[in-house]
Amino acid sequence: MTTIETALSLATLVTVAAAIVAGIATIAAYISAVDIAGATARAAAIGVTYEPPRGSVSVVEQAGLVTVTASVPAAIGTMQASAIYPVEF
Repeated sequence: MTTIETALSLATLVTVAAAIVAGIATIAAYISAVDIAGATARAAAIGVTYEPPRGSVSVVEQAGLVTVTASVPAAIGTMQASAIYPVEF
């Protein structure tokens, strides 16, 4: 009897641990997306091209503002972040 209970408990613990690791990796991807969006927006605002190390970016310049949306693949979905900077002339 205890063997079955131990096996089920161990499987549950492994599943919970995997979910925690995936959650931490997803949070790290979001932080990376925020950093990439900010760096790309600052670079675009001064007229410099910035290529992020991972993920993709969308840059839109309108009414004197640069809006950047960064997408980074994560363990759970895709994390997105945006940044807006004024264009420097």
